Amino acid sequence: MTQVLVQLATHSAALLVYPGLLMAAIFGTAVEIVWVRISEHHWVLPEVRWHRPSALLATVAIASMLASVQTSAPFNLVPSEERNLIVATIALGLAAWVELALGIELFGEPGLLLLVQCCWLVAVLGPAVEPQSLRPQVLGAVLVPQLLPLKIAAGILYVLCLPALLRLWPVPTTGERRARRRPDAIRSLSWWPYCGLFATLFYPPAHDDIAGIARFFGLSLAIAALCVVAGALMGRSGAAPSRAVYQRAIAPFAALVLGIVVVTSLLVR
Repeated sequence: MTQVLVQLATHSAALLVYPGLLMAAIFGTAVEIVWVRISEHHWVLPEVRWHRPSALLATVAIASMLASVQTSAPFNLVPSEERNLIVATIALGLAAWVELALGIELFGEPGLLLLVQCCWLVAVLGPAVEPQSLRPQVLGAVLVPQLLPLKIAAGILYVLCLPALLRLWPVPTTGERRARRRPDAIRSLSWWPYCGLFATLFYPPAHDDIAGIARFFGLSLAIAALCVVAGALMGRSGAAPSRAVYQRAIAPFAALVLGIVVVTSLLVR
């Protein structure tokens, strides 16, 4: 009974505090403030007044918690053997689908976003085919030379998908003007799981020490910064070029990654 209560307490702390909801809110809010500063050219702080969370925000928060605890963040209270890539994938995929279902006005190209999400799934699940493991930290630790081309290609595809999944692209939407006035709470909860999952899948696991924390957070911040820069550049180029890049390039590159998955599987056997 005591062991059950301890596990319940540790898992609850992981979901609600670190690396779960609280960490996602802190990390995401900080990145979101920087993103709004760069895109709007002035500082805009988030609202601190309490509002009853909408069904969309509550669902995204739950998905963010579930995805965040699957990462290999140092001092993660969820044991490594209990973390699963499928849980993280379903959680983040569910968040995107719920956003499309309940917040369709936030998206100017819902069909294109679904295509990008499918390509993101290829980037996430492709490297898991040959190691035959769904434990995120195991995939991050894979440094076999034969698997490195696949890992690099999947990592590039993952990063290419993030600006669209985080709605940083300049595709016009009905709610765009309102969203740009201040940080977006829904997007704020998505920064940490997306960036943390990248650091988990494509880099060896960090140790549970200060250096490990600095390394993991540094990688996550680097990916977030890369997305912010990409979003700013796309904002300057306009909606049409950005839309064309995703329509013409993202699917062929995902097909290339799938081809590398097949070739790698044949060569490693």
